[in-house]
Amino acid sequence: MADKAVVIAGGGIGGLAAALGLAQKGYRSVVLEQSSAFGEIGAGIQIGPNAFHAFDYLGVGDEARAKAVYIDNLILMDAVGGEEVVRLELGDDFRDYFRNPYAVVHRSDLHDALLHGCEASNLIELRTDARVEGYEQDGGGVTVALADGGSVTGAALVGADGLRSKVRARVVGDGEPRVSGHTTYRSVIPVERMPEDLRWSAATLWAGPKIHIVHYPLKGWKVFNLVATCHDDAPEPVTGKPVPKDQVLTNFAQACEQPRRIIEQGEDWKLWVLCDRDPVSDWIDGRVTLLGDAAHPMLQYFAQGACMALEDAVCLAHMMEAHSGDVERAFPAYNRQRAARTARVQTGSRLIGDYIYHPAGAMADLRNSVMRSFSQEEWRHRLEWLYGGTGLEAAV
Repeated sequence: MADKAVVIAGGGIGGLAAALGLAQKGYRSVVLEQSSAFGEIGAGIQIGPNAFHAFDYLGVGDEARAKAVYIDNLILMDAVGGEEVVRLELGDDFRDYFRNPYAVVHRSDLHDALLHGCEASNLIELRTDARVEGYEQDGGGVTVALADGGSVTGAALVGADGLRSKVRARVVGDGEPRVSGHTTYRSVIPVERMPEDLRWSAATLWAGPKIHIVHYPLKGWKVFNLVATCHDDAPEPVTGKPVPKDQVLTNFAQACEQPRRIIEQGEDWKLWVLCDRDPVSDWIDGRVTLLGDAAHPMLQYFAQGACMALEDAVCLAHMMEAHSGDVERAFPAYNRQRAARTARVQTGSRLIGDYIYHPAGAMADLRNSVMRSFSQEEWRHRLEWLYGGTGLEAAV
């Protein structure tokens, strides 16, 4: 292990975090990014306290905090009636309880923080134009095959290459992702175009029958991120397809006037059909393991995809240290630590999409009644399993 680096397939949030985590423990890595430059596609993401715990472990906490927007509340609104259902306050009591804040950030800013950390490390080599197609291994290492015919050899391979991971295809072999039937439309608007009475310091979710709309500020309150999702039984994956505003408005016709005013301000709308996979318990093939979306792709409804990848990276690094760099012991230990927790978030994301975000009639009334019954203290207690860093504590 001492003379060979760990090869990491994928230069997104998970791959860079894995490299930083390994570097913190003194292990070298080579990050292979398929694009011609390191960068992150997309707009805003929400980052819970558990992500900030991970940033600190990875040594990029200060930069991540500097680029985040610290909202005051998480608010659930009724998309049809227009009334507030519940809000979770994110002030001092929340921060004291979880030992870190809740925030929103542009994906590119988060990626930049990780990239800068990697660039500053002499233990991390970053390569572009390196699309991973497969691998072979023996008792001494792994040889990673690239699309251009080249190869990279290392002590081990971490597949952090996303939803359609080529590494997962070999490790798990479970075919194409599951199409959820949920379509998401995304836009970003300048803050001055956001209706003034709706410029809330919150991640706001308007929930209605088979629809929901999310908005929150980004980039130091210069823009608002808009995400509008409908359960329309879309049958096939779609990624980033431009669509006219009228299509978005039509699909959210049942929403009340307030969220529709927000949609009307969006421009350059793009469409995604959401996909995930069923949880699996085994992410290991000898000297090869998976991380982030390659291991446990999930729907967006818990806002935890990036957070789980960051936790993975921290856990992997600690298991490598605990087993003195012996990947054939460290990788299974990492797998055991992470499989149940990430499966809980994967399956929970599906359930809350149906029963919290998209119910109608009596089910929506039940949701409202139950959620309104909890105090702020009770909400914090109920979220302890997710935000409290329990995914990291066992790894330290």
